[in-house]
Amino acid sequence: MSPKHASLALACALAAAGPAAAQSQGVSKDQITLGSIQDLSGPVAGFGKQVRNGMQLRVDEINEQGGIHGRKIVLKVEDSGYDPKRAVLAAQKLVNQDKIFAMVGHIGTAQNIATFPVLFDKNVISFFPVTAAREMYEPLHRLKYSFAATYYDQMRVAVPKLAKEKGAKKICTLYQDDEFGHEVVRGAEDGLKTAGLALAEKTSFKRGATDFSSQTARMKAAGCDMVVLGTIIRETIGAIGEARKTGFSPTFLGSSAAYTDLIHKLGGKAMDGLYATMTVQNPYLDEASQPMRFWANKYKTKFNEDPAVFSAYGYMLVDAFLKGAQKAGPSLTTDSFIKAMDSMTIEPDIFGGDTMSFSPTKRLGSNASRLSQIQEGRWKVVSEYFK
Repeated sequence: MSPKHASLALACALAAAGPAAAQSQGVSKDQITLGSIQDLSGPVAGFGKQVRNGMQLRVDEINEQGGIHGRKIVLKVEDSGYDPKRAVLAAQKLVNQDKIFAMVGHIGTAQNIATFPVLFDKNVISFFPVTAAREMYEPLHRLKYSFAATYYDQMRVAVPKLAKEKGAKKICTLYQDDEFGHEVVRGAEDGLKTAGLALAEKTSFKRGATDFSSQTARMKAAGCDMVVLGTIIRETIGAIGEARKTGFSPTFLGSSAAYTDLIHKLGGKAMDGLYATMTVQNPYLDEASQPMRFWANKYKTKFNEDPAVFSAYGYMLVDAFLKGAQKAGPSLTTDSFIKAMDSMTIEPDIFGGDTMSFSPTKRLGSNASRLSQIQEGRWKVVSEYFK
């Protein structure tokens, strides 16, 4: 063969191998490498640590059982501090140095959106990010899979439903001034429109804020009798705590971002009465089913703390990934995983989530959510699933 023909043959061989090599990044003969970016040091570190622990528990379980088709799971976790810029750096490390097969359970809306170009450029799947933003599955992309009923849909249905139930006349909103907060507001506005209502007052805060006195005073002065919260942990506690101090007692409704036992553990009695949309029920050990008790005790033994709803999210999302990888068969590639997931139905598990299903044109497992309320220091489910 002439040098010219040899060079051409080599170029063709490399071109043919390129996509296959990209698809199998993170998969070796004996392991599958997954990455996750959590907030381990910033404002939602409480959630991030629980998600990480839940994921690690399921990874350890499957590895003790021999892995998936003989491959052990390696989980690499980086800290974003809830900062999109740090999330991009973390994604670059996981994708380019650690060579992950998929990004699983990455927490935060702005953080995920910022990292998508890094993932998709290297054919890395975004699997079940821990945020309920529509961007996690829209626009449709072959590398996006989402499990969380969106903040938009949660609010679109729950706000008019609760407003009617409470006879609210002046519905207002306090929201974080970022994509997460804006999605909560959009859902509330569109839901109220269907009931012939509108938000009477809108007030916002910057991510990381700790003082909500001016916003609370503004809503009190406006006579708000229901407040939609685009808040997470400390902002929910801070805003409601400030309202209680000033004798301002509207109906408060948060999204699933505020559905955590940290709210009543850290906020105390003042948090009683708060509503939030949710899917997976917070696991209180004294009222949990036997499988839940068994799981919770295993979690507590390993991490020396009680599990919470974000622990369940972490466990559940890794379990869903494992189901897809198992179904994809021994020759795991990005394409074989996508083909497996796109014909997958995942039944409710011990945590009480809704049935999830996926297809080439449906990348959100379920858009159903339900309502819980804090009553006497713990979350109580107060509605069935609604869509």
